[in-house]
Amino acid sequence: MTAPMDAPESSQHADPEAVVAGAKNAASRSLRQIAWQRFRKDKVGMAGGIVVILLILVAIFAPLLTAWFGHPPNQFNQQMIDPATGGVLLDPDDPVPGMLDPWGGIGADHLLGVEPVNGRDLFSRIVHGARTSLLVATVATVVCVVIGTVLGVVAGYFGGWVDTVISRAMDIFLAFPLLLFAIALVGVIPDGAFGLTGNGLRIGVLIFIIGFFNWPYIGRIVRGQTLTLKEREFIEAARSLGAGSPHIVFREILPNLVTPILVYSTLLIPTNILFEAALSFLGVGVNPPTATWGGMLENALRFYTIAPHFVIIPGLAIFITVLAFNLFGDGLRDAFDPRSSD
Repeated sequence: MTAPMDAPESSQHADPEAVVAGAKNAASRSLRQIAWQRFRKDKVGMAGGIVVILLILVAIFAPLLTAWFGHPPNQFNQQMIDPATGGVLLDPDDPVPGMLDPWGGIGADHLLGVEPVNGRDLFSRIVHGARTSLLVATVATVVCVVIGTVLGVVAGYFGGWVDTVISRAMDIFLAFPLLLFAIALVGVIPDGAFGLTGNGLRIGVLIFIIGFFNWPYIGRIVRGQTLTLKEREFIEAARSLGAGSPHIVFREILPNLVTPILVYSTLLIPTNILFEAALSFLGVGVNPPTATWGGMLENALRFYTIAPHFVIIPGLAIFITVLAFNLFGDGLRDAFDPRSSD
C-alpha cells in the first residue's frame, strides 16, 4: 500500500492559535482602521493630505509668519520699485533706472519677491490670501453640507410628495446661473448690513452664495445613499423593534452617511476655492487691499511683461491648493471604498 504524501512543511508547522488570532484581528478591525491602512499605502493621497495640513497651518498662523519675516501684507516698499516702469529694481541700494530684477526681488529678505508698482511682499500676501480662500471655501462647504444632508435625508427617507418637492428644488438650483447671480448680488450689496461692514459683509455674502446655491450636489448624493440604506436589513430590524423615524434617521442612517459626506466635502472645498478666486479676479470678491489669490492674479495681468513672477506665484498657490485637496479627496474615496482590497 502506498504511503500518503507528506503534507507541505508550512501546513505541518502552522500554529492554529496564530491562525485564529489573525482571523480575530482581521474581523475586529473597524472601518476607520481599514481605511487608514489603505490610505497610508496611497502615497499620492498622503502627499495631498500633508500639503492640505500645511496649508491650514499657514492660514492659521499667517499673522505670526508675516510678523516673523517683518513684512505686513499691505506695507509698501517703494524704495525697491523703478518709478519709470513700476518694475523691481535690480539693486535698490544703488538704483539705476531701467535696470530691473528678472526675479522680482526674490531673496532672503523677500522670499517670493515683491509686487510691482507698490512693492508689497508677495510671501505675506500669499499666506494671508490662503487665509481668505480657505475661510470662505471651508465655511461655505459646511453650509452646503448641512443643507444638502438635511434635505437629502428628508427626501430619501420620507419619499412621496416630500421627495418630489425637494428633488424639483434641486433641479431648479442646479439650473441656476450661479456665477452671474453672484456677480450681480455682490456688486450691489450695501456698505453695511446684518451688523457687518466692509469685507466682513462681503465674505459673509460669498459664503452664503457659495454654500446655499451648491447644496443640491451633495443633496443628490445623500438622497441616493438614503434610498439605498432605508431598504437594508438593519433598518427593517430597527423598525420591527419599534424604533421611530428620529431614531432610524439619527442613529442608523446618518452614521452610515459620514463617509460619503466627508469624501465629497474634501472634493467640494477646492471647487469653492476656485469660485472665490474667480469672483475676486472679476473684481466682485473681497475688496482690496485685503489679500486674495484671485485679486492678486487680476493685478498681475497688467505687469506680466515686467514682473512674470507676479503672475506665476499666486497662480501656483491656487494650483497647488486645488491639486492637494483633489488628491486628498481621491485618496479618501479609495480608502473608504468597500471594493478596494486591503
